[in-house]
Amino acid sequence: MRLFPVVGRRSLGLGGVVLKRFEGNPILEPIGSHSWESRLVFNAGAVLVGGRVHLVYRAMGNDNVSRLGYASSLDGYHFDCRSPDPVFEPVTEAEVDGVEDPRLTLFGDKIFLAYTAFGNYMRDKVYQVGLSSISLNDFLATNWVWGERIFTFPGIRNKNAFVFPKKFDGEYVLFHRLDPDICVSRSEDFVDWCGLKFVLGPRIGMWDSLKVGTTGPPIEVSEGWLMLYHGVDFDKTYRLGSVLLDKTDPSKVIYRCKDPILEPELDFERYGDVPNVVYSCGHVVLDGKVLVYYGGADSVLGVVTYDLAELLPKK
Repeated sequence: MRLFPVVGRRSLGLGGVVLKRFEGNPILEPIGSHSWESRLVFNAGAVLVGGRVHLVYRAMGNDNVSRLGYASSLDGYHFDCRSPDPVFEPVTEAEVDGVEDPRLTLFGDKIFLAYTAFGNYMRDKVYQVGLSSISLNDFLATNWVWGERIFTFPGIRNKNAFVFPKKFDGEYVLFHRLDPDICVSRSEDFVDWCGLKFVLGPRIGMWDSLKVGTTGPPIEVSEGWLMLYHGVDFDKTYRLGSVLLDKTDPSKVIYRCKDPILEPELDFERYGDVPNVVYSCGHVVLDGKVLVYYGGADSVLGVVTYDLAELLPKK
């Protein structure tokens, strides 16, 4: 088995960041015989644990309800294990129209799931942040026994959340988006969230001028926490960028890329259910390589690879 398979075109982002799209993209596509994922497969949370890369991805069938599927891989590129059934699906009124865009965080002997719940609140249709968890043992055994579903800010339109992979001052940290900004909140018990604070917003006249949102949980490096994010312009094109967060205060941004690190170029990124979209919910680090999993045009799932050093501020 080749640890890092042959990849496709080696190219530069607008800021000179070297990226490699995997030549086998897209790595996951709809399966017509599975009604729940027969139309769209995209936006996957990712964790590296137990010697495998595990993805929990968003899928839709002809009923237009989002459910979450599962796939895993030894090398991060070829996914030889895939569940024939959803592993997480709507069970409450708050999710009746779908569970979307999962982010996974390995936290001790648990995996936290943050997702967007789309459904009913009072008399309105809203999307809001949902949280759940599963024991690491159950996750690795593909025994999908999820814990309580928690809605962090009931009824408030809010999405793009991830749980930080460590506590700060004894508190859990949650990044999420209140349009158009990325914000942070904290909790002592994982149920009640408070201390809302602005982290990152759009920039006038740039590729992220309309709104910004998170991808997966950040990567701890010696300089701080490397966080990837998505930015949207007024043409509704989605691109990816990077920021460096302070080591001890993750609400503080100490570096932000000027140019995107990934933008729609290939046909599967430009044409699909929602055109001109590259959107990530997760990534893993393998031997200094960052494998970023991303939805192409909200239709299929691809992967792009970076050297970790390429994503850090140049000295």
